[in-house]
Amino acid sequence: MEHFDWKQLFNPEFYILLQVGGVKIGLYVVLFIVFAETGLLAGFFLPGDSLLFLCGIYSQLLMQDFSTGSDFVDVTFLATLVAAMGILGNMAGYWFGKKSGTYLFKREDSFFFKKKYLFQSKDFFDKYGNRAVVFARFLPIVRTFAPVIAGIVEMDRKRFMFYNVLGSFLWSFTMIFAGHYLYELFLNSFGIDLKHYIEYIVIGIILVTTIPVLMKILKKRSV
Repeated sequence: MEHFDWKQLFNPEFYILLQVGGVKIGLYVVLFIVFAETGLLAGFFLPGDSLLFLCGIYSQLLMQDFSTGSDFVDVTFLATLVAAMGILGNMAGYWFGKKSGTYLFKREDSFFFKKKYLFQSKDFFDKYGNRAVVFARFLPIVRTFAPVIAGIVEMDRKRFMFYNVLGSFLWSFTMIFAGHYLYELFLNSFGIDLKHYIEYIVIGIILVTTIPVLMKILKKRSV
């Protein structure tokens, strides 16, 4: 934690490599962040997609205390843990939305809450219906409020859980396995260590995942 710079909070690699008193706590921090994105409505500034991709790259480090000796099993276990936290986070968001009703639409903006994101997520949910719970997992900001909207509109609980589990596992396994096996491919086939290009990878993932959201916003403003 020496020479801490607040800008590190926006760097997913910082969380993965985090140590306290020489003890590596990256895995626990990652799991908390995945839960917090939806469970604590704090997803608009947390590095969700890029964090999971980097988890795939650093899977050996994250799972070193729980390694089974099988690379595939370790990565699968990591992805399952992340998916489980995503499911719990969505459940917390759904519960909050169901209990709060329309309260959030009247709440004032704060650092951790932006009402405009709630309305954008509502539009997204209106367009895609139940499938929005799955699609939202791959879209920053929208995934934070999608389960809340599902609770507000009183989406059937069993139906919500089905799409919640499906979306969380698809998101977790896609991002983590992509990071893990692309890292191995580039390292073994081209001699390129992706860990030396983390900043470019993060920027690339942010652009890919946020462009659809920005296009939707711009399109809505132009109408």
